[in-house]
Amino acid sequence: MHGAGIKEALGAADPDAWLEFDEEVRVVRPNEPGRRSPDPARVPALALCHRDGRVREAALERVADHPDLLPLLVIRTADWAEPVRARARGLLPGLLAAAGPESLVQLTALVLRLSRRERGGFALESLTALLRSAGPARLEPLLASPDRRTRRFAYGLAVERGLLPADRLARAAAEDDDAVVQRLCAEAALRSGPTRDDVILALVRSRHPAARSAGVTALRRAGRHDEARPYLTDRSGLVRACARYVLRQGGIEPLPLYRALCADPADHGIPAWAPLGLAECGEAADAALLWPLTGHPVPSVRARAVAGLRLLGRVDLDRLRPLLDDPAPAVTRETATTLLPWAGRLPEDRLLNRATDDRSPAHTRRAAFRLLRARGGVAELRAAVALLDGPDRALATLARSLIQQWEPPVGGHHDPAELDALLDRCAHLFSGYALLRLRSRAGLSGRPRADGEPGTAGEPGTAREAAVVRGPGAVADPGAAVGPGAGSPVPSRSSRVGAIIRAWVKRTNA
Repeated sequence: MHGAGIKEALGAADPDAWLEFDEEVRVVRPNEPGRRSPDPARVPALALCHRDGRVREAALERVADHPDLLPLLVIRTADWAEPVRARARGLLPGLLAAAGPESLVQLTALVLRLSRRERGGFALESLTALLRSAGPARLEPLLASPDRRTRRFAYGLAVERGLLPADRLARAAAEDDDAVVQRLCAEAALRSGPTRDDVILALVRSRHPAARSAGVTALRRAGRHDEARPYLTDRSGLVRACARYVLRQGGIEPLPLYRALCADPADHGIPAWAPLGLAECGEAADAALLWPLTGHPVPSVRARAVAGLRLLGRVDLDRLRPLLDDPAPAVTRETATTLLPWAGRLPEDRLLNRATDDRSPAHTRRAAFRLLRARGGVAELRAAVALLDGPDRALATLARSLIQQWEPPVGGHHDPAELDALLDRCAHLFSGYALLRLRSRAGLSGRPRADGEPGTAGEPGTAREAAVVRGPGAVADPGAAVGPGAGSPVPSRSSRVGAIIRAWVKRTNA
């Protein structure tokens, strides 16, 4: 046991695991009573994280013989003890220069995490100096790292040094899933080759809006304004705005183009995003073109037409309300979003029937519940209680959460008897104390029905209330990790790191 295999045990690609390991070594008490503590020198990985600074400093000399421990030396460059820190900083540049490509990728991620600490800047300065003087091949593994901070750092250095050609930068902007890398590489590519076909084509074909918008905007500098027409109906609002800008710069007004696209409601070839594009640059009178599209046979066109009407401020409750029963979830969602400000003017009984009708599609029930929630007050509680025992478990879970956070309306008019009955139906979601407080705020006198033990202090909907008291129908924390076994929680990374440390010490004691 000399630290071999530590990378495999912790997961070498995870820099946070190394930082947690460093902390856990000084926290974990692995020795059993009556057993002799192991000599830290026998386990260099533990010695490098030891409580005693003299032990940590002495262990630094052994890192050269154990390359797997280089991440711990990097951490020691930010050590709180000056002698340890100084010695680690003296060793780091030489060991970094000797590190292999795979090791350098892992170290870079750790160095970038460590640089956020008060004394963590030295490792980043050393790494930056090394990479600025190294050849392009040294940066290549970093450009393909799965860690996005590492890729940002590497592409920043590559752009600064001018190591990558314009077409390579354009491909990186088009393919990388990090928005920072996309913008950095797209801007650098367009500086190097602002009118090159391969650069513009790679950008406009990207699936990422940031890259596509950069490519569309580049059409203006290339004098190819008319090529921006197809992007008027792009799925990204940013790209559509860039396309309109490029066309206007070329003397082409986009509004007539949108109107022509939306003129025939029977046309099955209307681009899905054309109605929303029309609303983005149109006038209130253009709502006359959008209303017929709410009955278009293509669901995506109907959904964008509703969104366009919302954007233009042309909302007709009587015409939009039937769309809550649309078979397409996207249309129902857009309709519910549009009707939210007017939820109080919609018939509550019809919304409640939609929300609780088992025959209604799930998206219809959820849209109706969303509107009932927007009404607030007792109507919100009434809908949530009605859904508690419904067949839609996701909706029932949402209803439970809403009930635990519900607050009585201030100055509202409600039937005390009905409110008392509603709170009685959901009493199992609260502790006795919390329910008593809620009833008091609702203006209800008397104690609730005592069918369980009173709980401890807490408020409905708060983290403490949810953690302290859970009735028989309460829902567990949806964020809690559950293991593959019979509901056993997945151990945290800290506990796993602690288990590794205990195992090492146990084997050392043996």
